[in-house]
Amino acid sequence: MSETHLHEGRQTVKLGLIKVVHDLFPEETLKTSYSILEGVFCNLYGSILSKREVKQIELRLREWVEQDSKIELLYKEGGYYHYQVGDIIVKAVYPAFTETSRVEPFTILPFSYGFIVDFGDIEKGTDIKLIPPVQLSAAFEKNQRWMDNIDIELVKDVNGYIQSGRTMKLVSIAEALHEKEISIIADAILQHRRALRLLLVSGPSSSGKTSFAQRLSTQLEVNGLKPIALSLDHYFVDREHTPRDADGKYDFDSMEALDLPLLKKQIAQLINGERVEVPQFDFVTGNRLAEYKPMNVGPSEILIIEGIHALNPDLVTEINRNLTYKIYISALGGLNIDLMSRVPTSEIRLLRRLVRDDKYRGVSPENTIHQWESVRRGEYQNIFKFQEEADVMFNSSMLYEMNALRPFAEAALQKIPVDSPYFDTRERLMNLLTFFEPLDVSKVPFNSILREFIGGSIYYD
Repeated sequence: MSETHLHEGRQTVKLGLIKVVHDLFPEETLKTSYSILEGVFCNLYGSILSKREVKQIELRLREWVEQDSKIELLYKEGGYYHYQVGDIIVKAVYPAFTETSRVEPFTILPFSYGFIVDFGDIEKGTDIKLIPPVQLSAAFEKNQRWMDNIDIELVKDVNGYIQSGRTMKLVSIAEALHEKEISIIADAILQHRRALRLLLVSGPSSSGKTSFAQRLSTQLEVNGLKPIALSLDHYFVDREHTPRDADGKYDFDSMEALDLPLLKKQIAQLINGERVEVPQFDFVTGNRLAEYKPMNVGPSEILIIEGIHALNPDLVTEINRNLTYKIYISALGGLNIDLMSRVPTSEIRLLRRLVRDDKYRGVSPENTIHQWESVRRGEYQNIFKFQEEADVMFNSSMLYEMNALRPFAEAALQKIPVDSPYFDTRERLMNLLTFFEPLDVSKVPFNSILREFIGGSIYYD
C-alpha cells in the first residue's frame, strides 16, 4: 500500500490543482488539509467553496490533464522541488511527474466547505466508494479551531516558539490539550455510566494507544470508575492455525488469527458480570498455555479492550451497541509546512515507530521501513474502514513532536547505508525533518504520549 504523497502521479494532480485554483480564483490560496484513506481534503484558505465551484475546478483540472500541459522541474532547494507549471512556480515537498499524461485517475467530490480529491483503491483495480469522513473531519476541524486560538498554523510558527526560547510554553500547551481531551472523553463515559459496560480503543500503528489507554484509565478512576483491561493478545490461535498472507507469511493482523468464538463469548460473559477463565498465550512457542487466569468485571468497573480489531463490529456482534463506547486514536496531524504542503500523518507514525524500534526494540531502521508496507496494508484492511464507527476520535499528534523526534530519527536514519534499498526513504524522511527546529526533549512530561516512542515514559518499565 503506497502513500498518496509518494505517488508521483497524485502529486502531479496536486500541481494541476494549484494551477487551476490560481487561474479560477486568483485572489485565493489552495490548502491541502488532511488525508482520507486514498484521498485528500482540500479547501480555499479562509473561503467556502460551493458545489458549482468544485465542479468548475474538476472540469478545468481534467482539461489541464488532457491538454498535456507543460510542467518543468527547475531545481531542488530548501527541501522543496520547484516546478514551473504554466505561468506560475510551485513548490512541492514530494516529487511529481513532468507529464500530465501520467497522472493517476481521480475523482473530485464536494465535501464540507471544500472538496476531496479521491484516488480510490487503484492498486486493487476496484472502485470502492469513499465513506464520508464525518468523524474524521470533525476531529480535524476541532484541532484546527484550537490552533487558530493559539495563533499556530504552520511549522514555522512552532519553530518560532523554540527559537524564541518559549519551548516550555509550547510543550505545556500541547500537553494540556491532550489532558483536556482525555478528561472530556472520561467525562462523556461517566455520563453514560449507567448503560456502558465496554470501552473499545483502536487505531493504527504508533498512534500511542497504550499511553492513551493508561491516561484514560487514570481519568476514569478520578471519576470513580475502575477500568479492567482485556488484552486481545491472549486470544491468538496456535501458530499452526494462524492464517498466512499473500506472501506466505503469518498474518497476525488478520481477524482469523484470533480465537474469535471464545473471545466473543468471554466478552459477553464479562459485561454480564460473569467470571471467566482467560487464556494465556506464549509468544515464544506460538501456542496457548495450559494455565488460565480468572477475571470478572464488577458493578463499579468497566471493561476496556485496546487493539487493531477493537472497532470491528464482528468483535461484538452479540452485544447491544448501547453498552459500548468506541474510541479511535491516531496521529491525525494538523500542521502544514506551508498551506499547500501538509505533513503526512503516516510519515509522523513511521518516524515514531522507527525511533522506538531503533532505541528499544532492537529493530534496525531498514527492517522497520521494510515492515512498514505490510503494516500499512493491515491498517487499510483492519482499521481505517471502521474509524467512522467510533463515538469519539482522539488526535494523538502534538504540535512539537516532529521537533522532538528529529534528533532521534536523524541518528537512526544515518544507520541506513548509501547502497541500501531503503536509502531513498532515508533521504525523503531526512528532508522532511529539516523543516523542524530541534527541541530539547528533557522538557517533555514523563506521561506524554511522545514518551512511548522516545523513552522515559512512566507507563513502561
